[in-house]
Amino acid sequence: MSHEWIRALNQLDADATPGVMITQVNERGSTPRNAGTKMVVSQDHQFDTIGGGHLEYKAIKIARQMLEQKQSKPRLERFSLGASLGQCCGGATTLLFEPLNTGTVQIALFGAGHVARALIPVLASLPCQIRWIDSREGEFPANIPEGVEKIVSEYPVDEIDSLPANSYFIVMTHNHQLDQALAEAILKRNDFEYFGLIGSKTKRNKFSHRLQAKGFTESQIARMICPIGIGEIQGKLPAEIAVSIAGEIIAHYNDAFGSDQQSTPVDASIVERLAI
Repeated sequence: MSHEWIRALNQLDADATPGVMITQVNERGSTPRNAGTKMVVSQDHQFDTIGGGHLEYKAIKIARQMLEQKQSKPRLERFSLGASLGQCCGGATTLLFEPLNTGTVQIALFGAGHVARALIPVLASLPCQIRWIDSREGEFPANIPEGVEKIVSEYPVDEIDSLPANSYFIVMTHNHQLDQALAEAILKRNDFEYFGLIGSKTKRNKFSHRLQAKGFTESQIARMICPIGIGEIQGKLPAEIAVSIAGEIIAHYNDAFGSDQQSTPVDASIVERLAI
């Protein structure tokens, strides 16, 4: 019997990668697999199988929709394995979908200067998976906190396309032209959860004018937060700025998770009857 789903759970947990565990909780009549069969689905991969065919295809589609919608509560779905699913088993089954690591915030931080080096340990202590990106190898500290992936890239802008939807982007590089290029690439994606650009109100005004000249709309530009951080914290030390930014990130993701109204809760009586 394959236990790939167990290894997948461990790996997803270690990487803080969101996923969904799918469990066949009952079987009536003929079904491809027995009750208790499990598989794990992430946004890009699937591990193990609940029998293949259209049932599995449908289950994977539901799981990835849950990930896209950032659903955090489990849900039950019943399936008849007849003509509607294109399977000849003729039985019926119920699947339990359990989101994993949905509280993990995906953050891309561009720049490895003084403020970034103060900010990274704070973010690493939160439920975050962080990609720390800079072109300068020597700017990174010798020890990188757990949960942080160091990426040395000659072309940091190219990293944006590889990041998942609903990511948090923090831009604080050593170069205003690079900041501008990153801002354009992030705003073009328009599928991010948060985009903060370090700088003053003067910098924001300059960037806004340049972005407007390149065809970005006011609503797109309005999604760029600059200056970043909690306004009440006025300190200029890297640690003070880092705490201010981290506070804003925490406030933002708490608000985002609190607004999750799309998931379907599991009826406890149903779970009890199924003897999960």
